[in-house]
Amino acid sequence: MSEFVTLTIDGIEVKAPKGSTVLEAAKSAGVDIPTLCYLKGINEIGACRMCIVDVGMRSFQAACMFPVSEGLKVITNSPKIRETRKVTLELILSAHEKKCLTCVRSRSCELQKLASDFNLHDIRYEGEMPNHPIDDLSASIVRDPNKCVLCRRCVNVCKHVQTVGAIDTMERGFNTIVASPFNMPLKDTPCVNCGQCIVNCPTGALREKSSVEKVWKALSDKDRYIVVQTAPAVRAALGEEFDYPMGTPVTGKMVSALKKLGFAKVFDTDTAADLTIMEEGTELVERIKNKGKLPLITSCSPGWIKFCEHFYPDMLDNLSTCKSPQNMFGAVLKSYYAKKVGIDPAKMFVVSVMPCTAKKYEAERPELASTGYPDIDEVLTTRELAEMIKESGIDFRNLPDEQFDDPMGEATGAGVIFGATGGVMEAALRSVPFLLTGKDDDNVDIKVVRGVDAVKEAEVEVAGVKIKAAVVHGLGNARKVLDKIRAGEADYQFIEVMACPGGCVNGGGQPIQPASVHNSVDIRAERAKALYQEDRNLSIRRSHENPHVLKMYEEYFEKPGGHKSHELLHTHYVARENYPEE
Repeated sequence: MSEFVTLTIDGIEVKAPKGSTVLEAAKSAGVDIPTLCYLKGINEIGACRMCIVDVGMRSFQAACMFPVSEGLKVITNSPKIRETRKVTLELILSAHEKKCLTCVRSRSCELQKLASDFNLHDIRYEGEMPNHPIDDLSASIVRDPNKCVLCRRCVNVCKHVQTVGAIDTMERGFNTIVASPFNMPLKDTPCVNCGQCIVNCPTGALREKSSVEKVWKALSDKDRYIVVQTAPAVRAALGEEFDYPMGTPVTGKMVSALKKLGFAKVFDTDTAADLTIMEEGTELVERIKNKGKLPLITSCSPGWIKFCEHFYPDMLDNLSTCKSPQNMFGAVLKSYYAKKVGIDPAKMFVVSVMPCTAKKYEAERPELASTGYPDIDEVLTTRELAEMIKESGIDFRNLPDEQFDDPMGEATGAGVIFGATGGVMEAALRSVPFLLTGKDDDNVDIKVVRGVDAVKEAEVEVAGVKIKAAVVHGLGNARKVLDKIRAGEADYQFIEVMACPGGCVNGGGQPIQPASVHNSVDIRAERAKALYQEDRNLSIRRSHENPHVLKMYEEYFEKPGGHKSHELLHTHYVARENYPEE
């Protein structure tokens, strides 16, 4: 049981757990203290000094770091505190590029909101404006150091949550900058393109590499056949861009909006997720039966794949050879579907809408062009789709609900839950009993692999075969599990890894929520609710029962794991170098 202390905040008596901070205690008492660098669980370093409070010491202290104690008296609001915060904010702004009207984060910038909250209409200090080159060579992420406020959120999420360390602070004093080692472009580092730096940045210093204009250009080309597929996590978060409560599924309106934008067909990536389970489940069964390389590790998350290529090249043979659902669907569209509807695949332009910035990198991988054409031509993030809808003047909230297009419009509940951590594992465990024995297990809801615990485990026994499975999300957590496997301290047959904490619902391309929301709401769990709700509402909830997928095998692929499947639906990986030695 937690031990509590009693303190006063602005004259209000507050009880707070021992070891908590003044900021946390103030929030529990309904007292709002402004912050900029603070991000719960990610960045708690007191760097920005916006949360300073008076605790009776010679100098003001950062509330995000100062611990509560018995009898502590805290003042959060006084003329001197307000003036000190205002001067701090003005000094930050004095060296900040002020192109707010055209910034990608206009109206969702935490620095902009602070300036409004503090009624800043003029800046009394004229600082030396930075003039750093923009790094836009990555396939996924653009870095603009001129908009950086040195909060270090991106540094800490990359270094401590994802354990990649592609960026860090360099130089000292006024010359401090967030950059890659040796000032290399991100593309030349082990950056995995996950985009967690983007969704945790308070300003426009980090953004995805936009594909919007390329997609507009494609849509205006009358000689091209433009189709689009949308990942499950997109429907769980797109509504946030149009003021829906977090966790509201907007599937029908999303489909309607895409049709209004001019796409010839709108498909559901969930169908390819069902196809992935058929291939990956078969691969698992074959490895178990034939004493193949175990554990089998999922391959749906391109950020995780690149992480493994850089840091665990000795475990590449453990990865499933299945393409991700995005690229699997692209290959299907440019082979089976193109033949079925009589379209020249050379004229087909496949767009994906994904919650993930790493999907942009994945689409450019040369291995993923098994039809002779790239599986995917362009990738839009959830944010970019919202931009296009707004630019078109579409009244999203009043759109009718429409259905995905056939002949591949039907997906199962198993495909839907791919967007949440544990979803791929649950989908697989729903079908593996059938793939092993030809009979279904009674259990459809495998709740032990749901939730946002760092590592979740499940053990199932089918026809005398025990399958010990693990689910892990966030690359720092993945590193811990892989290190245990390397050391012989863990024994699993099947592992699901998702690069982003919480899975795709919290991907680097999802709507950006400010720290005020991040610090009080579990965004991962709220968005996942939308997917589990849709899963419950579907009549078919196992991938091997999807009639469209079964028809694909009957008409084209013959069988899961067959020659045609391996030719079009599977891939290989590349061991990559880490940083060059100094």
